Amino acid sequence: MAYTKLKRALIGALAISASSVAFAADKPKTMTGASANMLAVTCAGCHGTNGASAGPATPSIGGISAVYFEEVMLGFKDGSVKNTIMGRIAKGYSDDEIKAMGEFFAKQPFVPAKQDSDPKLAKKGAKLHDKYCEKCHAEGGTSAEDDSGILMGQLIPYLQYTMADYKAGDREMTKKMKKKVNQMIKKEGDAGFEALFNYYAQGTQ
Repeated sequence: MAYTKLKRALIGALAISASSVAFAADKPKTMTGASANMLAVTCAGCHGTNGASAGPATPSIGGISAVYFEEVMLGFKDGSVKNTIMGRIAKGYSDDEIKAMGEFFAKQPFVPAKQDSDPKLAKKGAKLHDKYCEKCHAEGGTSAEDDSGILMGQLIPYLQYTMADYKAGDREMTKKMKKKVNQMIKKEGDAGFEALFNYYAQGTQ
């Protein structure tokens, strides 16, 4: 009788152990064992709760593509995307933790920043977006599905600083982006960017 009870207890313990191993295998490999939600909380100080930025120049990351999030974060981590702050922060996360955070933020709603814009410039910016940007930043810059980042609703200072980094060569443009940017600069000059940024500042199409 005692042997039978001991045998059943051992079988039960092995079953629990096996199920625990299987459950652990499904979870992302994190250095701390933190959940994606817990990891994402560490971003709130700059990017706002659930990635809804309150400024002054940090982007909203809630609702963006998980692929885009991971790509940029890994770029910060390995130094291929230059940044004074994020380059240091990204090194504190494993690749799996970055992937988990990307999946978390992709499930959050994108919250457009509340800011003023010039209606006249925004009207011109809408036309420039359609001509130079729409193919990669679809649906007026609101789509996350193109894995290029959401532009509509981002803060103007963030857009300005990011474009300055691209123009200075601190961030690498794709061939298509570089071609379109150069075409617009040749025709519109820097005033074209001002119009675009005011268009994106509206938050909605």
